[in-house]
Amino acid sequence: MKNSLETRLGIFVALAVIAAVLILETVGGTVFQRGYHLYGLFDSVHDLKPGNPVKMAGVEVGRVESVDLDEAQNKVKVTMKIRRTVKVRTDSVATIKFTGLLGQNYVSLEFGSRGGTVAANGTYLSTAESADLSTVMAKIDKVATGVDNLTKSFTGEKISNLLGPFTDFLKANKVPLTATIANFQSISSEISQGRGTVGKLIYDQALYNSALSSVTNLDHTSAEIGSTVADAHKIVDQVNAGRGTVGKMLKDETLYREATASMTNLREILQKINQGQGSVGKIVNDKQLYNNAKLTLQKLDKATEGLEDQGPLSVMGVLMNSLF
Repeated sequence: MKNSLETRLGIFVALAVIAAVLILETVGGTVFQRGYHLYGLFDSVHDLKPGNPVKMAGVEVGRVESVDLDEAQNKVKVTMKIRRTVKVRTDSVATIKFTGLLGQNYVSLEFGSRGGTVAANGTYLSTAESADLSTVMAKIDKVATGVDNLTKSFTGEKISNLLGPFTDFLKANKVPLTATIANFQSISSEISQGRGTVGKLIYDQALYNSALSSVTNLDHTSAEIGSTVADAHKIVDQVNAGRGTVGKMLKDETLYREATASMTNLREILQKINQGQGSVGKIVNDKQLYNNAKLTLQKLDKATEGLEDQGPLSVMGVLMNSLF
């Protein structure tokens, strides 16, 4: 091989091409890899750049291929190239995150639901916005300012201004507060010694025994009531089953028919009496019989008017003459 200019130039170009491929594979990541494209629309990409990684559960599965403005939807369109061996589901959510305070941004993908549909090439994924680092730093600065103001409020003059009215109140009411505390101590001492209503309620053994006896009696009473209710349930069950006198009266069809027939007969008898039929009907409804009975009673009343001074035989004679 001749060591000519053409040979050296060819070797240099080959080495340059090999180095460019290695650099692109190391930095760009997916330029020469086969894969498919997914898209996400964000309100802000937080300095996301082409070439930043796309990760799922912390594992790199692709690279950001492009970041473009979608003016029709007022969004930022992020194109992600995913390795063909990685299956991203359609319900996976894309979020832009950063690896640290000074680290690079990346797109984080969720797994999605088990058994979900695998996203095809050109699928738009749902997105979630993450907090901007500058926003977080601004909130931290506000918190620090609030802590600084709170620390300043504990300086001498502000503390005294806060506690001053309370101190003045304690000084002005020292005597009443002392008397009140003494009264509380006296009351607690009386209670601890079992004196007074509250003390007796707490320490009187007889009262405790009485209360315990009342509760025991109440327990026995409730047990008896429960037993009575159970017996009542048994009686009702027996009646519903047609057992016993009451049960037979309520459930026996023959007894029901006999009672119905008896009531029918009684109704017919009453109807005949009202119509003057039969002996009882004639006695109740015959006007002439009523007049004869009334006349007989009047004669009997007249016959007994002068009997007080007469003997038994005379009385019998008078009665016979009066009646016949």
